[in-house]
Amino acid sequence: MSEEETNEEEVSVEAEAPEAEPEAKPEVVEVDVELDVTEEVNEDGSVDVEAVETETVTVDGEVVEETVIVEEALIEDGEVVEEEITVVKSDLPPGADLEPISVEPVAELSIEERARLEAEEEERLEREAAEGQDEDDAPVAPPAPAKIAKDARFIATGKRKRSVARVIVLGGEGKITVNDRDLEEYFPRARHRTIINSPLVATGYESMLEIRVRVHGGGISGQAGALRHGIARALLEVDPELRGELKRRGFLTRDARAKERRKAGFKKARKKPQFSKR
Repeated sequence: MSEEETNEEEVSVEAEAPEAEPEAKPEVVEVDVELDVTEEVNEDGSVDVEAVETETVTVDGEVVEETVIVEEALIEDGEVVEEEITVVKSDLPPGADLEPISVEPVAELSIEERARLEAEEEERLEREAAEGQDEDDAPVAPPAPAKIAKDARFIATGKRKRSVARVIVLGGEGKITVNDRDLEEYFPRARHRTIINSPLVATGYESMLEIRVRVHGGGISGQAGALRHGIARALLEVDPELRGELKRRGFLTRDARAKERRKAGFKKARKKPQFSKR
């Protein structure tokens, strides 16, 4: 046999030989052990010892098995009196037993549907705001009216615009005298009388006091505001507990609003004269 034939047979044998399989990578197994020991001394001198050992087995970074061993022991005078061991073994990774959350696809709404939903949302917000405002505006029950001695006398001053009212409060039956005249005669308009009586009605003293007033300056509307301010201050002298109710309604605040004065070259406070081209 020649050398050429021998070489050809060797080549054919090498071609027919199966390819070698790639070597499988070995699995990386890690075991992590944690130990947590706590001791607690009781009043009788005994010691409660709790040891928690957690062993976690991971393969290629994934948790395969987790074992928790809890040992509880009661030690008295250096001897173990009672011992209990609890072993909890789990083959599933944490959270594997939880049900997945299904997310429903959001359907695209038409322009009419979006407008309807926005209108309903606005109506709901307005309704909730109105309900909250009604609760905030709910009247707070004032304290019970205090008894006034017959010889008691309370004096206060009220102001509004250019009007000044000096108010004297006595015990009585609800009569109000303004500059030695009845209230209905001095203030014929019901609106002004309502303004004057509002502090008395809010506190429940409308039929328990006699009020005498000396007022001067300003007009009829300013004098009514001055009376209300002075009566509210006098009621505060009668019963300091009324301050919260009177303050909440704004009766103790001096109303500083007034008409703006006229300036030189103007018709009124800010009205300019008409421009003439010719």
